[in-house]
Amino acid sequence: MRAALLEEPGQPLALVDDIDIRAPRQGEVKVRVRHCGICHSDLTVVDGAVPGALPLVLGHEAGGVVEELGEGVTGLAEGDQVILTPCPPCGTCYWCVRAEWSLCVNSTGIMTSTFPDGSTGLSRGGEPVYRGLNVAGFAEYTVTQATGAIKIPAEVPLDVACVIGCAVQTGVGAALNTAKIVEGATVLVLGLGGIGLSVVQGARLASASQIIVSDPVAERREAAKLFGATHQLDPTSDDVVTAARDLTGGIGVDYAFDAAGSAALVEAGYHAARNGGTIVCVGAAPIDQGINLAPAALLTVSEKKVVGCILGSSNSLLEVPRLVGLWQAGRLDLEAMITARRPLEDINLAMDDMRTSRGIRTVLEI
Repeated sequence: MRAALLEEPGQPLALVDDIDIRAPRQGEVKVRVRHCGICHSDLTVVDGAVPGALPLVLGHEAGGVVEELGEGVTGLAEGDQVILTPCPPCGTCYWCVRAEWSLCVNSTGIMTSTFPDGSTGLSRGGEPVYRGLNVAGFAEYTVTQATGAIKIPAEVPLDVACVIGCAVQTGVGAALNTAKIVEGATVLVLGLGGIGLSVVQGARLASASQIIVSDPVAERREAAKLFGATHQLDPTSDDVVTAARDLTGGIGVDYAFDAAGSAALVEAGYHAARNGGTIVCVGAAPIDQGINLAPAALLTVSEKKVVGCILGSSNSLLEVPRLVGLWQAGRLDLEAMITARRPLEDINLAMDDMRTSRGIRTVLEI
């Protein structure tokens, strides 16, 4: 099959047509990928900020059509439209039975780029090809656990709905599931890519009273207004911490989100948050960045909470249909998230869209 292949970090992806894919095993499905969004996490692997096994097929914000069912699969049929998820919940592991679905044993594939048994399902010339970020959506086909392909109505356009797979599920989930924003709360969102703007939408859905946003790109700050932001800050000219505190009467925000993947933004969110506030680390920061928050004694007496967030702490089997339903009801804007559409042949131009902060989300037609 055809796929965009990363063979070396820092180099352009190569469009190849000789990737082999095995048939789905028990409990798995094969999906014909139709559309896939470009996510910042893909870019961090391409640029070498986060190491990964190579060669690698990236792409994890994908939608497609079920092509083939493995033995024992129920609830899906050939021809069903599905959204793919990087964290397919098994439902029975230590984390799933504690309702921590995004930490399921299956989600280890985000880092290992393999199935739990170490296989990949992909090969080239007899050698393994790794499934980047647990989906491998920059390819004509992929194989995943059946719970990693969530059925959506046939009338929902996949070129729009695919962004639910990562950006929207992660950002809205970070607001509603991880932070559990309460009505009337104050929120600071640092970084306004697809995930940050989805956090803004989640905060709006939670009826936050103030949604303060910060991003150096003026177009993204303007876009944030459409998604529900109440105040916009330019970090190149504004002191974001001071401004956020001023806007909240000197108290600090109830919730701060690093949506760009930057240790410096986590630290800024910490200082902008009120005592007792919550700082949510949503973006995928480079592996060599550490966080320096405060002396331990101050962390103790402030009772601030710093929490991680993978895929919006979502159970995708619940979250994807919920988000589709919110979009159908006109309460969630997916169309405005997508600012460019490109064919798979333009994969490296699509990566440049993300690299240069051009637009919000580029969606590939596979």
